Amino acid sequence: MRAHSALSGLVAAGAGVAAGELLAAAARPGASPVLSVGAAVIDATPTPIKEFAVRTVGTADKPLLLTGIAVILTALAVLLGIAARRRPLWGVLGFAAFGLAGAAAAVTRPAAGPLDALPSLLAGLVAAAALTFLSRILTDDASRPQAGASPAPGRRGFLAAIVLMAAGAAAGGAATVLLRARAGRSAAENRAGVRLPPPTDPAPALPPGTPPDFLTTNANFYRVDTALTLPQLDPATWRLKIHGMVGESVTLSLDDLLQRRTLERFQTLTCVSNEVGGPYTGTARWLGVPLKALLDEAGVDPAADQLVARGADGMTIGTPTRLALDGRDAMLAFGMNGEPLPIEHGFPVRMLTPGLYGYAGSCKWITELELTTFDAYDAYWVERGWAAEGPVKIASRIDRPVPFTRVTAGQSVTISGVAWAVHTGITSVEVQIDDGDWQPATVLPPPTGDTWVQWRLPWSPVPGGHTLRVRATDRAGTVQTSDRATPFPSGATGQHTISVTAA
Repeated sequence: MRAHSALSGLVAAGAGVAAGELLAAAARPGASPVLSVGAAVIDATPTPIKEFAVRTVGTADKPLLLTGIAVILTALAVLLGIAARRRPLWGVLGFAAFGLAGAAAAVTRPAAGPLDALPSLLAGLVAAAALTFLSRILTDDASRPQAGASPAPGRRGFLAAIVLMAAGAAAGGAATVLLRARAGRSAAENRAGVRLPPPTDPAPALPPGTPPDFLTTNANFYRVDTALTLPQLDPATWRLKIHGMVGESVTLSLDDLLQRRTLERFQTLTCVSNEVGGPYTGTARWLGVPLKALLDEAGVDPAADQLVARGADGMTIGTPTRLALDGRDAMLAFGMNGEPLPIEHGFPVRMLTPGLYGYAGSCKWITELELTTFDAYDAYWVERGWAAEGPVKIASRIDRPVPFTRVTAGQSVTISGVAWAVHTGITSVEVQIDDGDWQPATVLPPPTGDTWVQWRLPWSPVPGGHTLRVRATDRAGTVQTSDRATPFPSGATGQHTISVTAA
């Protein structure tokens, strides 16, 4: 009987989750019970644990989180099923608590409304009702005398109910998958229907001899955000509101932006979570509208020292207003490497601010810009202890040879990589081999100071193990420090060092 009770809890939970997720997929996509709870877990997770997760599992953190939620829910459902065998009220109250917790998580998401509570409440109600029904069958079965080896009518009824509920939950899950797939196809079709205008102010030509890998392809561009599911925004109904400490609030559509003066620029974007030598940096050709022109039209109050951008995923990004207005190529971008923004990179519009880490100047799926002050408001990451302004620190990385590989002794090997000091620019890169002198590398000219540079140094290794180290110097004369610091709270420092063997 204990196994049957555990199965009751598991199937009841499955039926509840399926009902809640189906309602969310059909009517309130942002109110998914599972995703709402997952987002609340992300928000509540202490920064050191988040950093550990990024270092350890990288971009697999979200699937692991959802898997963990599923495992915990499974275990609790089994326990509630067993508890309900003797005290049915416990099971009902347990699933009701799950529904209320999901509802609370959903309605406290940014831009949520009261109706966002409905999918989670439905999930709790269905699970509680299903468990009550199954527990009653088991109770009736336990009180009925058993004859011979044949299943009692109550047992047969229980098994039939289990099969029907499991089938219903599976059907609900399949319908949810189909609805979400349809939404994804619709978003992809909407993206494909966007026609980018030619740039009014084109990007400078790449210098002759620039290698093809100077630009990061859209497919290979890193993605770091807290969104458990990608916002599926319709460009026809998308709006951007500029308000707060301005002379006049402004609301713009995507067509409004596409018809304005457009700016095309090569820019490198990097994440503050990037470790020394890490992969969370990339360079693309972006197309958009100058941010300064939009802010000037709204009329920024001189006292507004912070520009808060809000995304459809609930993210808030705080940017120093002076950096959006100082003449750098800050933009609202809708094109990336000649295509409309990929959905995972912020379609239809994202914000870019050269010289700032993404968490302080690059809001994806942007829907709102509010002029305010740093004293009045802490953006998402600042609220969690990260530095308020987020200027990019000078960094460099060795890409070839790959760490811990074997190179051929006595033959020429090219040591190469990238270096960046976004918006300041790089003047020189040096490489140290073992404990020798620093050797100047050849720096390939970049199109602007807002991108990384590629560098290379020929080397003829002697047999044995070798340590390679790189450092860069920016246009302000700052030499990259060797002092190691973790990304939290304002970006990693240190010199990328690798080991190889020559044989």
